Amino acid sequence: MRHPHRRLIATRIGRSLAAFATVAALPSAVAVDPALAARARGPAAYLDARRPVAERVSDLLGRMTLEEKVGQMTQAERGAVDGARDQITTLALGSVLSGGGSVPADNTPSGWADMVDAYQSKALATRLKIPLLYGIDSVHGHNNLVGATVFPHNIGMGATRDPGLVRKEEQITAVETKATGPQWVFAPCVCVSRDVRWGRTYESFGEHPRLVTEMAVAIEGFQGGNKRDLATNRHVLATAKHYAGDGDTVFGSSTSGTYTIDQGVTVTDRRTFAKVDLAPYVTAVRKYGVGSIMPSFSSVDWTEDGVGNPVKMSAHTELLTEVLKKKIGFDGFLVSDWEAVHQLPGDYPTQVRTSVNAGMDMFMEPYSAPQFVRTLLDEVRAGRVKTSRIEDAVSRILKAKFELGLFEHPYTDRGLARTIGSPEHRAVAREAVAKSQVLLKNSQGALPLRKGERIYVAGVNADDIGNQAGGWTVTWQGSSGGIIPGTTILDGIEQNSSHVTYSADASAPTSGNDVGIVVVGETPYAEGVGDVGNGHTLNLSDADKANIDKVCGAIRTCVVLDVAGRPQIVTDRLPRMDAFVMSWLPGSEGAGVADVLFGRRPFTGRLPVTWPRSEGQEPINIGDRDYAPLFPYGHGLRTRR
Repeated sequence: MRHPHRRLIATRIGRSLAAFATVAALPSAVAVDPALAARARGPAAYLDARRPVAERVSDLLGRMTLEEKVGQMTQAERGAVDGARDQITTLALGSVLSGGGSVPADNTPSGWADMVDAYQSKALATRLKIPLLYGIDSVHGHNNLVGATVFPHNIGMGATRDPGLVRKEEQITAVETKATGPQWVFAPCVCVSRDVRWGRTYESFGEHPRLVTEMAVAIEGFQGGNKRDLATNRHVLATAKHYAGDGDTVFGSSTSGTYTIDQGVTVTDRRTFAKVDLAPYVTAVRKYGVGSIMPSFSSVDWTEDGVGNPVKMSAHTELLTEVLKKKIGFDGFLVSDWEAVHQLPGDYPTQVRTSVNAGMDMFMEPYSAPQFVRTLLDEVRAGRVKTSRIEDAVSRILKAKFELGLFEHPYTDRGLARTIGSPEHRAVAREAVAKSQVLLKNSQGALPLRKGERIYVAGVNADDIGNQAGGWTVTWQGSSGGIIPGTTILDGIEQNSSHVTYSADASAPTSGNDVGIVVVGETPYAEGVGDVGNGHTLNLSDADKANIDKVCGAIRTCVVLDVAGRPQIVTDRLPRMDAFVMSWLPGSEGAGVADVLFGRRPFTGRLPVTWPRSEGQEPINIGDRDYAPLFPYGHGLRTRR
């Protein structure tokens, strides 16, 4: 999922006011025909928690007007409804979300819970009192909340090769998220990243479908081991995304603004697609019963019928309905990505009709909710969308709400809010950081470091918690600086040595030091904004190269750490390093990096993606013909504690 671009942010207030004005022109969701009114006077079986979920869904669906059903299929952004909350009631909205950086004025656990509960009260003011489902991008912890535990991004978790740790991470994320109100997370991303030039590489667990499939256990961390867990205060509804093939698009195929690969086209045959891109979703559905799935912005172009006729996933009847729902057996609901249907061919009614008929169930229409409701109502009344398709979509959404226990407990259970960012949670994140570190080179036993050594640290990323957290941290794109509490890599080094000199630009004298540590890497970005060719490159910055040259040329032992969301090109600088470590984007607990540098924990991480020799070598993946990377998939040296 994405956050609005600047042009959307700039017009948010105007759009919200326009949307509010539009509501008055819509048919009221409270209007009921006589037959339904008569049935509504009967016993409300859907309110009886003792009845089976399927029976409750059927009973409630039979009491709903068409307007109420379409409302359930509609999701609005909080920025569009916050100033006019009665829209939730008037439109009978099924869901509200927070995009990246869309936070309450009081960005605290209580501020979040108060906001979500206020929206919920508006949903409960509707005729049938159907509770609201609130969604958020908790993609590496409850990352929109300042003070939450922020874990390494997925690529680092892939490097741990520890599914149990991934499960534990997401269970903590579920607790911290649900304690603040949202009951639904747009995670995990189970895409298979096949080209590290992609700006979302760090959201993937890796390039091999087997690894990603193993890490799909994240769903169990979010949702629990059985359906009953969903209704507790320790679990949330998960979303497997982005179905399917978004990590396998062709470089240069994107038509979204200046993006080069994100939201592009996956050119493949059905057999390869099933083996590479689809495999994690089969496990997500059949083994873990994922409650929702988010189709991708990307398109698929089957080679069997000739290249040149790609179909956007939001319109792909074959993959959404025939494959996912019928063949694989997905019984949850599909939610579109941010305004995804707006990318389909045709006018807005055609876009809506096409996507609904293809199998989309809920529509993320952040600033177009009133227009969406009006349009879909018109399409149904004109017979272009069948009532049966609407009822199928709404049944799936209601099923999730019943399983979450929202009808019995619609408001936030704040009992576990005290655990948010707790030492216990941060200890798990610190363990994850340590296990994610991949030792790629270690000449002459440079690591682990020895006690009493004088250490010289260079590089901005050594002491910038915003950079080490990456995108999707407090805001959509993330930002540099002290944006969240936690420990930087430098903090961790200083916890282990009393002889540390830090110089961001390596301008301080280097003499008298035994070890130089140079921390290089990227600054934050998210989605296609980070695509190579869209203002980004895999090459190290000139400043990072200069720091390596100076420190490695002056100090006897030189260690380089790379803090980035993907491999960077280090081929020409590698001979100057005694040790080279890929640190990924560790999140809030940078001290975990120091744990392996100083031998408190051993290096055990392994590359989840292939490390290229040059940018031009991409895409390169394990199993390719003439496979000759700088470091192969799975590479990772070991040290002892």
